[in-house]
Parts: sequence; C-alpha cells; structure tokens
Amino acid sequence: MTESPAVLFANEAFYQAFAEGDAEAMDGLWAETVEVSCVHPGWNSLIGREAVMESWRAILSHPEAPAVMAFNARVQLFLPVSPMALVTCNEVIGENLLAASNLFVQERGVWRLFHHHSGPSAESPEIEEAEPGEGTMH
Repeated sequence: MTESPAVLFANEAFYQAFAEGDAEAMDGLWAETVEVSCVHPGWNSLIGREAVMESWRAILSHPEAPAVMAFNARVQLFLPVSPMALVTCNEVIGENLLAASNLFVQERGVWRLFHHHSGPSAESPEIEEAEPGEGTMH
C-alpha cells in the first residue's frame, strides 16, 4: 500500500470510530510513542495521551452524540524528512460544518493519529467526488 492511501485509511478509521462511538477503536488509532494533542471545537487544547483519550471517552459515551461525517480529505506527506502526514478535511457534526486537520506519525509501520484539530468553517465547501480509497464519507 502506498503511503497516501494508507494515511487516508487511518483517517477513515478515525471517523468510523467517531461515528460508531467506539472508544476502544479510537484508543487504538492514537500514537503511543509521541506526545499527542487535540483541540475539539470550543475546547481548550488538550495535551498528552491521557487527557486526549479521556476527552474522547466522554464524547463517545455521550447518549446524545451527534452524527459525524467527514469529506474532502487531502493528504500531505512529509516523507522522507519525517514519517508524518497531514490530512485536511471538512466535518459535519450534527448541523455544524467544521474544518479539521489530522496529523499522523508512523509507529512500527502503522499510521497513528497524534493531533486532531477541528473548528467552525466560515463557508460551505463543495463536496468533491473522491476516487475509490480516497477521502472519507460516513
């Protein structure tokens, strides 16, 4: 598998765990060898795996969690400088349109999330048609 599809697969797994409220799957997607961070819409920055995973457990266990969908995913690889990748995309959570960035690092050959940042989007983007295996739609 080339790196861009592998990164998109990891990004899709993140949104699938989010959409399904699967805290165990979410935990398995986050990096363990580098410091992680997360900025949820309207929250302060969370630093460290324990704080980030605690936030996800709270969000995913909420009985009225809104539906989530991600689209227009694009990958930027930082190889060979570093085994890192950035995915930018749009999210719809409930009735809110957001812009998101997800940073991934390779750990033992697997792309794992180490930063997620999501916030309000000023305007509605056009939904781009994705090739099979490119982008996310849940």
